[in-house]
Amino acid sequence: MTSSTGASDAIRVAVSTVIFSLRTGAHGDRLMLPLVRRTREPHLDSWALPGGWLDPAEDLDAAASRTLAETTALKPSYLEQLYTFGDVDRSPTRVVSIVYWALLRSDLVDAQRAAAGAPENVEWFDVDDMPPLAFDHNQIVEYALWRLRNKVGYSSIGAGLLPDEFTLTELREVYEAVLGRRLDPSNFRRLLEGSDELVPTESFRTGKHRPARLFRRAAADG
Repeated sequence: MTSSTGASDAIRVAVSTVIFSLRTGAHGDRLMLPLVRRTREPHLDSWALPGGWLDPAEDLDAAASRTLAETTALKPSYLEQLYTFGDVDRSPTRVVSIVYWALLRSDLVDAQRAAAGAPENVEWFDVDDMPPLAFDHNQIVEYALWRLRNKVGYSSIGAGLLPDEFTLTELREVYEAVLGRRLDPSNFRRLLEGSDELVPTESFRTGKHRPARLFRRAAADG
């Protein structure tokens, strides 16, 4: 009885979040995510995913939102539970991590960080150029990225990285950033113009080229 109770008490539960957004760089918009530099052992000074301990009285979704806000000052536009990571050797002490993946609209990143005060130990990294991370966080990021790239293949989830209204060209550029490859504009337009997940508005984006109709998502993906 004693050994069973002791084993149970030794397990701690954490919540971490992989939050993706589009950031403008030297080579155009890139899919990026924020990492937090650890301030204590283990893995002191290593980069890690934002997260924290689960409060026993807290719902999981609430814990994911809270720990993300506390560590990065960010509030996601879309949040979904990804997977539970609990290998016995993933940490010096037994820690089970409930991991979420999230999206944040590109137009909200700077505003949120300015309003809440951006922590100094947070930096954004290109998903295709990740540094070595603490624990098994590189594996977690790879799995979250696979999940996102898989989901954009059958849904309009990519629109969660854009403002409420957007052109099909802007949406295609999001898909290209997520997938890491160019898409044929004509085929992409034909595919999404027939989708019931996108609703055309009466507004247009004007500029150097002919006006482009603005769309919005019909509803959030589940």
